[in-house]
Amino acid sequence: MAKKEFARLHTPENLTELNPSGRGAHLSHPKIHEDISENEQRYRDLVEHLPLGIAVLSEGKLAFINISGAQMMAAEKPEDLIGRSFIEFVHPNFHGLAVARTTKALNGESAPAMEQKYVRLDGKIIDVEVSSYPFTYHGKPAIQIIVKDITEQKESRLAVKKSETLFSQLFHVSPMAIVMLDSEGNVAHVNPGFEKLFGYSFDELKGKGLNQTIVPDVLEAEGNDLNTLISSQQVVRLETKRKRKDGAFLSVIIYGLPVHFEDKTIGIFGVYVDITEQKKVEEELKVRNTELDNFVYKVSHDLRAPLSSILGLVNLARMPGNNDNPIEYLNVIGQKVDQLDHFITDVLSHSKNLKLEIKIEAINFKNLVEQTFTDLSYLKGADQIKRHVVIEGVPFFSDRWRIAEIFRNLVSNAIKYRNFQRPDPEIQFSINVFEYLVYFWQCE
Repeated sequence: MAKKEFARLHTPENLTELNPSGRGAHLSHPKIHEDISENEQRYRDLVEHLPLGIAVLSEGKLAFINISGAQMMAAEKPEDLIGRSFIEFVHPNFHGLAVARTTKALNGESAPAMEQKYVRLDGKIIDVEVSSYPFTYHGKPAIQIIVKDITEQKESRLAVKKSETLFSQLFHVSPMAIVMLDSEGNVAHVNPGFEKLFGYSFDELKGKGLNQTIVPDVLEAEGNDLNTLISSQQVVRLETKRKRKDGAFLSVIIYGLPVHFEDKTIGIFGVYVDITEQKKVEEELKVRNTELDNFVYKVSHDLRAPLSSILGLVNLARMPGNNDNPIEYLNVIGQKVDQLDHFITDVLSHSKNLKLEIKIEAINFKNLVEQTFTDLSYLKGADQIKRHVVIEGVPFFSDRWRIAEIFRNLVSNAIKYRNFQRPDPEIQFSINVFEYLVYFWQCE
């Protein structure tokens, strides 16, 4: 039975509507009133226990409000609100809207649910959803209001929206490459960092597996195993190689995290950290460490040997009764000092080679060979080496200092490690310059 229809049951003229024919029923007026009172009590019980605020406005004041409505407005009991103007519970920002809706209901039109704000007795502002309907209360036009407290619901929605916004901003503005894979391991979304790092747009990747795009062919099995491992609800960290769209290889650290929903893995969250430059630095450090080890070895051997010789000559000259000519000792010491000087020059040249910028110019191989033998004349037996030089071909351009270093090292080794059993040692140079440079020499 509709609520406004129920209100009409209080009037005697409507009692015949219960049995308009009058046949088959001989109910006295007290019996009818008893039934009406019982139905009214049931309706009131229902209204009181609904988890909604239900109120009746008559002449702009609260004529009725259920227990839920009173609790919603922070009243101890409904009677604390009866007779008060409803507008004092409406937030000032919604006064105009509330008056317009109640006027509409008084004119016989329902006002559908709409969000508003109410002010409770304790001053707390709550969000509510309000519906208004025309109503008859004790024979007078009235308004029935149904109020639903949606404060927690709105706060929950706001919290979810904030979380989504934070995640969205983190996903899109992160400088790291991030990819979201669906439950099948295909690309669901990528961030701008991913597009920049690998050179693919989202449209090119959407719905595809990463093995088809960024995983090198030789690491396809690794890519499949990685997805399987993450899907089994394990968090993975892996240092590996991946491939850009242009074919360049990158060194990356991959962090793979499963995405859970109701105890099921519905996707994979992947983060890629580019460590290509870091790897280059590490390789450079390895090279430098190797060079440092070689330097330490050379110092311990090439530097200590002439120093030991000089120290031995000094001790020999100091021996009592030694009548040797000091000039001979000085000559030998001078030779050893020359060796030390050249050794230091070698070390400096090696360091210079790592730092000096490349300067391209025409190379005169004949002058270069002559200068090389002049620089190495201090080596034992260098003056006994014959040389035969043949230079053919087109002009050659390169960095003169570095080419000279190559010649110097090769000729130095040829002199030091020649066959001492041969009476006439010789170094033969055959240099042919075409589109590329070919060196050939022979030491006898």
